[in-house]
Amino acid sequence: MKVLFMGTPEIAANILESIINSNHEVVLAVTQEDKPKGRGKELAMPPVKELALKHGIEVYQPHILKTEETINKLKEYDADIYVVAAYGKILSKEILEIAKHGCINVHASLLPKYRGAAPIQWSIIDGEKLTGITIMQMDEGLDTGDMLFKSVVEISDDDTADSLHDKLAACGASLIVDALDAIEKGDIHPVKQDNENATYAKMLSKALGHIQYSKPAEQIALLVRGLNSWPGTYSFINGKSLKIWEVKVLDEDATGTPGTVASADNGRLIVNTEDKQLELLTVQLEGKKRMDAKSFLLGYKINPMDVLE
Repeated sequence: MKVLFMGTPEIAANILESIINSNHEVVLAVTQEDKPKGRGKELAMPPVKELALKHGIEVYQPHILKTEETINKLKEYDADIYVVAAYGKILSKEILEIAKHGCINVHASLLPKYRGAAPIQWSIIDGEKLTGITIMQMDEGLDTGDMLFKSVVEISDDDTADSLHDKLAACGASLIVDALDAIEKGDIHPVKQDNENATYAKMLSKALGHIQYSKPAEQIALLVRGLNSWPGTYSFINGKSLKIWEVKVLDEDATGTPGTVASADNGRLIVNTEDKQLELLTVQLEGKKRMDAKSFLLGYKINPMDVLE
């Protein structure tokens, strides 16, 4: 089939590459505009654009999708189907209906759970053991269309958002080709979503990563894993920001007020939470490099009963 692809970040690029390597033809890659990146704020191409150009595929980066000019441009390619993966823009009803097979979306959750912008992160934060990829027929709602294909992915106890992203990217890359083959043959069996069991994965913000030690240690540990590597989790100690990269929940009960340092001896930094002690394994003080707790404590004096806020 002739595929018009819409996507922006790395997970979308993985899915696009799988389609490129299949028997289907990608006629156009639509992605978001180049954006400033890094300290120099130089314009950087989205991963989907980089990959498309590498394979000689035309790239289109409209600022607004709903204009007559954009819609006419998309129609020129006479695609059989649109594949959407983490594109980041809302598609109008008119665009959804251009192609013969409409638009299908590769969503990184087991719908109807975790509709919305950040399903990978929230599945970890909420302590889920399973997630996956759902390929759905898009409609005008937010991830509400009929489900066409699903594949389950296990969330391991040490998965971060980054590692789970990679698992789901590989799963989505495999599943999309199977889905396109089946759609071409007419071998699909749409299943409506149970809206009563739907949950929403809201957008992430840096403020979400501010650790509240008045919460249970396990809940904090899930937050650290779920927001690693962006936007990240952090605390403040003696007025300085301390990014928290990796933690471990200990068996010992908390011995003091949540947020107070229980121990900073023998290269270990341990903090009290609402219930258990939490060991901070890898941290990064503002203006410094990321380092393990032992290295951090060699260069920064912390006393028992100091408070992380």
